[in-house]
Amino acid sequence: MTKLLKTTDLHTYALDDSVTAFSTTRHGGVSQGTFGELNINPFCGDTAEHVRENRSILCHTLGIDDSSLLLPHQVHGVESRDIAAEFLSLPATVQRQLLEGVDCLMTDVKGICIGVSTADCIPVLLYDPVHHASAAVHAGWRGTLARIVRKAVRDMKVCYQSNPADLLAVIGPGISLDSFEVGQEVYDQFAGAGFNMGAIARMDKKWHIDLPASNRLQLEAVGVQPGHIQDCGICTFRNSDQFFSARKLGTESGRIYTGMIMN
Repeated sequence: MTKLLKTTDLHTYALDDSVTAFSTTRHGGVSQGTFGELNINPFCGDTAEHVRENRSILCHTLGIDDSSLLLPHQVHGVESRDIAAEFLSLPATVQRQLLEGVDCLMTDVKGICIGVSTADCIPVLLYDPVHHASAAVHAGWRGTLARIVRKAVRDMKVCYQSNPADLLAVIGPGISLDSFEVGQEVYDQFAGAGFNMGAIARMDKKWHIDLPASNRLQLEAVGVQPGHIQDCGICTFRNSDQFFSARKLGTESGRIYTGMIMN
């Protein structure tokens, strides 16, 4: 029997009346152990049966068909995929191919839920209220280093003629500066890539890097207005009882799904 999700099991964002934007929590599904409860990611080791049931629960809550809930197989790269209306009519095998190796989904189609999976990495949602287009971006430290969020804004400009100044952005749950300890080699990569280390890094016993701030600064650098950027401020590592954290729970654990539907 399907367990119905409560609205409190989703962390929602107030972006615009025309969109539903959210992050799943760990609660409201059927998965167990480090995958418990609500995991819809099929690539992290959870059972296929539980993933299917959790997808059904989430789709019921969102009021959409399972075919409209899209999740790419992310590889910590910068590849974007534009989801057109024809996508849903493609064979399932072709859909899977198009979602392979993708870390950013974009669409201007109503009723399609695009999203990304994270468990310490930073999910970023973008919405263009003028051209009614959206993007969901997976920005781990490698994606942040490669400036995937900057690329996503530029891709939206190409695909939908989006003006960065119009965009509304959400920085979802991810690991915080206090909890994201890195080695010297990671610090050196960010410094070598031209990041303002005084703004995003701090030395304790080891270096710490602020991934949410790194992505916020990227958004601002390409023209997104600071007042249009909403940072949820949730550290997944410190709140692993509510949100999945790979550093806390291990890599074989569930994933947060941060998504958006344009109504």
